[in-house]
Amino acid sequence: MRISTKGKYALEVVADLALHSDAKHPESLKNIALRRNLSEKYLERIMKMLKDSGIVRSVRGARGGYCLGRPPETLTAYEILKASEGELAPVECLIRDASCGIACGKCPTQNIWRNMWEVIKEVSGRVTVGDIIRETKRKEGIKTG
Repeated sequence: MRISTKGKYALEVVADLALHSDAKHPESLKNIALRRNLSEKYLERIMKMLKDSGIVRSVRGARGGYCLGRPPETLTAYEILKASEGELAPVECLIRDASCGIACGKCPTQNIWRNMWEVIKEVSGRVTVGDIIRETKRKEGIKTG
């Protein structure tokens, strides 16, 4: 399983919003794109997925932009990756009927894939945006209050 750049950028953008915006001070798409070195068009597609999932919300108007839809401590990496990537199963047959021709109950490798998927969900579900921004601040030498 490989996380695409879309998933990677979605995580980065949500962490960026946690650092640079709040409900009273939303961040513009342009500023986010500049900081993350992304095209605004590509970022718009990512933001739409995140907005549709309730991870971010948009604010209209001259001083509008985006902010987190919930506190950073309640947003997990799993939610963000799932919103941007879809289900994170390492093989399709874990989320849909098997297309390989082997009945799932007889599949010799199904337990490997299922265990791998559980670990992916467990690890990414344990990491919050709050954890990511604390680590970012630590690496950048920013004191946290």
